[in-house]
Amino acid sequence: MTKSLTLPDAKRDHVSGSANGSIKLLEYGDYECPFCADTQPIVKDIQRRLGDDLLFAFRHFPLINIHPHSERAAEAAEAAGAQENFWGMHDLLFENQSALEDEDLVAYAGELGLDGTRLIREVTSNVYALRIRE
Repeated sequence: MTKSLTLPDAKRDHVSGSANGSIKLLEYGDYECPFCADTQPIVKDIQRRLGDDLLFAFRHFPLINIHPHSERAAEAAEAAGAQENFWGMHDLLFENQSALEDEDLVAYAGELGLDGTRLIREVTSNVYALRIRE
């Protein structure tokens, strides 16, 4: 998979913070990568410290050759985003990297008050596969 490095784009990426922020931070991440998970508290701290000066964006980069659940997890995050809770699922996936089976994804959807049946249907149908591979 080849991706080009570009500035955060609210139409393509999931963004948090002010669009007018003077600092832009783009993370390429994999929900099964332990190093990506290790950065999450740091990112949260940066967001807290910089407030409206920061625009943070997340872009999927599943390393499927070494992380077999990463693409499915990314699709679950997208499916949660379609139900207006990308960031909630994003956080749960990183917090629970060792539990990324379909039944886990449905459970996380339930924790977030999402429609788990819809979420897993979209995940198993690869509705968001192209978006993840952009």
